[in-house]
Amino acid sequence: MARYRESVCRLCRREGTKLFLKGDRCYSDKCAVERRPYPPGVHGTRRMKHSDYGVQLREKQKAKRIYGVMESQFRNYFKTADRMKGVTGENLLVLLERRLDSTVFRLGFAQSRADARQLIRHGHLLVNDRKVDIPSYSLRPGDVIQIREKSRNSVRIQEALVAAERKSVPAWLDLEVKDFKGTFRNYPSRDEIALPVQEQLIVELYSK
Repeated sequence: MARYRESVCRLCRREGTKLFLKGDRCYSDKCAVERRPYPPGVHGTRRMKHSDYGVQLREKQKAKRIYGVMESQFRNYFKTADRMKGVTGENLLVLLERRLDSTVFRLGFAQSRADARQLIRHGHLLVNDRKVDIPSYSLRPGDVIQIREKSRNSVRIQEALVAAERKSVPAWLDLEVKDFKGTFRNYPSRDEIALPVQEQLIVELYSK
């Protein structure tokens, strides 16, 4: 599978907003978007006009990069969202938030979604008392996510929980810090998903 190996700060600069891909660094004055608020490259400081297609494409790329999924995965999520009842754009974001790696990040067990994927692949997470090592695992209301007991002393996890104290846990999740456990209470509504994404533009892009 293709994998982006360059600086992720370039992605934030390209989209012109914080995508929170570097964990604690994104909240510091070292954040690349704050230090250089223009796209990377020799032409980054030029003013560029975007067509309607260009604007729609940027929104799709932004959402893809926030959740760390590949184009084929993202398109499959869109197809699933389009078949569901309700608003397609909102369905798409809910499906992405149901991913295990996104939920682990939201609970504060990892400082970024990339860190969350690594924790999951290395077998540090349990879902309903069963080991799950698939980052794209889709959660349902009532599912309990827990750090394995032998992994709780990990410096990486401890640092993530300390950093998470300044962030609030979303309303659709419950967190029990002492037990290293969280519960996926219900599917989130669009108002509860705080993301700088205009999902309707993504729908328009894929509907062409």
